Amino acid sequence: MIENKKKPNPIDIHVGSRIRLRRTMLGMSQEKLGESLGITFQQIQKYEKGTNRVGASRLQNISSILNVPVSFFFEDAPGDHAGGLTGMAEASSSNYVVDFLSSSEGLQLNRAFVKISDPKVRRKVVELVKALAAEADAD
Repeated sequence: MIENKKKPNPIDIHVGSRIRLRRTMLGMSQEKLGESLGITFQQIQKYEKGTNRVGASRLQNISSILNVPVSFFFEDAPGDHAGGLTGMAEASSSNYVVDFLSSSEGLQLNRAFVKISDPKVRRKVVELVKALAAEADAD
């Protein structure tokens, strides 16, 4: 039996997830990104899911709108060994950051934290979060 539906390429899925990550980090809607590109938000959804492949010129436009280099979309891509052999700690820590920023709470926390300009206040916030985490571990 021949499979009619083609599975999305893992690289296309990764690039789409990085587009979504950056778009949400900026607080931009799919509709707004689509308008900037002259396409529908449904097309943006398909890119972000990896169902539709993003062409080179379109990816260049997206990188410009989202204010990141094109290489951003390929960071930590499956099968990406360009950076040489990396230790497991490095790979898991970068995935941890992406997972954190992909969550609603992580995104909200990050947006609020970067608005704090006073370094002393930032340190106090980090100390507070560490204390709360330690308290949670003790329970």
